[in-house]
This record gives sequence, structure tokens and C-alpha cells, in this order.
Amino acid sequence: MKNDTSLAIFEAHKIRRFYDEKKETWYFSVIDIIAALTEQSDYNRAKTYWTTLKNRLKNEGSEVVTKCDRLKMIAQDGKMRETDVADVETILRLIQSVPSKKAEPIKLWLAKVGYERMQEMTDPEIALNRSREYWQKQGRSKKWIEQRMTGQETRNKLTDYWSESGVKKGDEFAILTNIIHQEWSDFSVKAHKNLKGLKTQNLRDHMSEEELIFTALAELSTRRIAETDNSQGLEENKIPAVQGGRIAKDARKALEEKTGKSVITGENYLPKKKPIKKLK
Repeated sequence: MKNDTSLAIFEAHKIRRFYDEKKETWYFSVIDIIAALTEQSDYNRAKTYWTTLKNRLKNEGSEVVTKCDRLKMIAQDGKMRETDVADVETILRLIQSVPSKKAEPIKLWLAKVGYERMQEMTDPEIALNRSREYWQKQGRSKKWIEQRMTGQETRNKLTDYWSESGVKKGDEFAILTNIIHQEWSDFSVKAHKNLKGLKTQNLRDHMSEEELIFTALAELSTRRIAETDNSQGLEENKIPAVQGGRIAKDARKALEEKTGKSVITGENYLPKKKPIKKLK
């Protein structure tokens, strides 16, 4: 699914959507997705189809329905009414339950992705090679790719330490990551993404070479300090996160003072929008 719109097969359909800034997640109207898949122009029939599908999924023991939320969106009558919405992961699961020729390409793609993921679990080098090929297709330089992969290895070693020291994946990882980022860059992760005009995209995939280097320095320093202090749990690991971030911050300021240029940049690698032609 495109990060800010919809799947390619839905481009001819109006899919209502909502972006949750706090969660950095897109939510899509389930009924609109169903209508597009079943090529149903009658909203009420699409709604009935969804009701039937929900009951069938519940009877099958599927938890996918419980992952759907309710949000107010503009209805056909122009009023704000509650409707079922779901994030991308849940939408893709629902698509697998809808017999539709329009859904078949997505089902084949999901099967391919699943198979590739199984390959990567058996041989991690495959994942690295796929990432390298992806960045090359996106026009990244060899130097940038090397820095990105080195930075990821540094990141992995830090998260491995966190896991072993009792820090929980998910929210606690995010808290520590944000502390490190705030300290070295003077920007929260969210603020840095906003500066670059990003939403659900991975911030590191849109960093400059300098930003990648200082992120890696901050995370390397954090891990070394945490290991030295044998920091355990979230609260204890906040201390090396601050200290590691500040080490990178001092280095960043020294470079900026010498070059007169800011390391933090709003530049990104998003596809350039085609200019709109003006009518004469």
C-alpha cells in the first residue's frame, strides 16, 4: 500500500483515509476497500458484504475483525459518521479473505513476500542483498549504502543489548531511541521526520551521509556506556542514552562550527512530484 494514498488497484476508487499523527499510521475505510475489491458501486451492498464477512471471520476464529477501529469519516450524505477502519496490515489480511480478481495480484504478492521472508530467516545475507539492491534502484550512492548498512549493524547491536538487559521491544525501544536522537540532533524522531516531509517512511532511509554517521556514533556510544555501566531495564538505560547522544552532539557541533553548515537537513529521497502543467 502506498504510504499516503492507497494500493494501485484502488486508484480509480475513492478510499476514505485518516492519518494518525501520534501513531504515525494510516487508517483506511474497510467498506470502501470492500467496495473497490468487489467492484460494488452500491454503498449499502458493500456494507452488507462487510457485515457477512465479519461474521464469517469471527466464526472461523480470526482476530482480524478485532483489529479494526471505528472512526468518524464523511459519509455519502456529507455528515461525519462512524465507520470501520483498519491499518495497512489488517487491510492486507482482509484482502486475502475476499474472492476477487482485483485482489489476486495482491494475494500473489503477499505469498511472494512471505516466501522471501522465510528465505531471509534461513539466510540473513539474502535480506542484506535485497536491501542493497533496493537502495541501488532508488539511486543511492555506493558510499551511502555502505554507511546505511554499517549504521544498521550498529543499531542491531544496541537493540540486542537492550533486549538482553530487560528493555521491552516496541514502546520502550522507541523511548530510548527518541532520547538518543533528541540528544544528538536537538530534534525528536518525529520532528526530524516532519522536517523531511516524511510520514510512515523510515527516517534512516532518508538521512544524509552525515546524519547516518552521527546517528551511528550516538548509538555506538550509548551501547558502550551501557555495557560499561551494566545498565538494566528502561530507566537505567535512559542514562547512557542521554550520554551517548551528547557525545555525538558535541561532534556534530564541532563539524558545524568548522564548516558553517547544519548537519540536520530537510532533504529526503522521496520521489519528485511532477509539476502540474498550467492551461494556456
